[in-house]
Amino acid sequence: MVSIDESKLNPLERRVLETLSEFSESHSEPRIVEAAKVCGCSVSMVSETVKKAGFPGYRHYLRYLYFGDQPRNDALGELQRLKAFIDDFDLPLMHDFVDLITDRKKIILFGYGPSQICAQYVEYKLRFCVDASVVTPPDEPTVRRMADDESLLVILTTTGQYRSFEDLIHDAESRGADVVVVSEEFNSVLMESCDRYICLSDHKQAENLEPHEKTRTVFFIFFEQVVQELLRRKASSVG
Repeated sequence: MVSIDESKLNPLERRVLETLSEFSESHSEPRIVEAAKVCGCSVSMVSETVKKAGFPGYRHYLRYLYFGDQPRNDALGELQRLKAFIDDFDLPLMHDFVDLITDRKKIILFGYGPSQICAQYVEYKLRFCVDASVVTPPDEPTVRRMADDESLLVILTTTGQYRSFEDLIHDAESRGADVVVVSEEFNSVLMESCDRYICLSDHKQAENLEPHEKTRTVFFIFFEQVVQELLRRKASSVG
């Protein structure tokens, strides 16, 4: 899984990533020692920055920077792909998401097509374990009207290729809302358009499938674990 959260970066760390991005436009991949010299900082600073931004390590960040860090295109059947996802399930990432939605006053879930149906299911489950108002609007105009400084907008998308969410994200953020995009497959455009981006799986579904034809099983597995953790915390606080 890949989780990108630029809101966790301080100005110096943001400058490190900006410098390396500019450097990549006219230079080949730098070793981490060279990257530190280019940025005018220590090797540990570079390493800690890319990890804080959500990458497992410096080499993973380089793959994203130079090649878009596309997920592994394994020739897996769907059951094998789901087994791999479960075997590699990222518990810390799930806990981070639970922390993100805890104590919110309003949670807005949104998606298109099958992802919206998934969002409606998540809405139903969350109503039993959070005190927030949870809603799944039917369209973008309704999301824009509802977004405010008490809202967390959670956008669900399998690939991020069906329609751009950039304008919606910027509009919601301008109204004071926090936004997190949760996708199954990695999409660098999504990562660049929001401060918080969570990619759930390294394994892509079959290339011949259109976005609406792809399964949402990974979403359901992830959010069921979110619900179970919320219920566990709720029971613990009562006890």
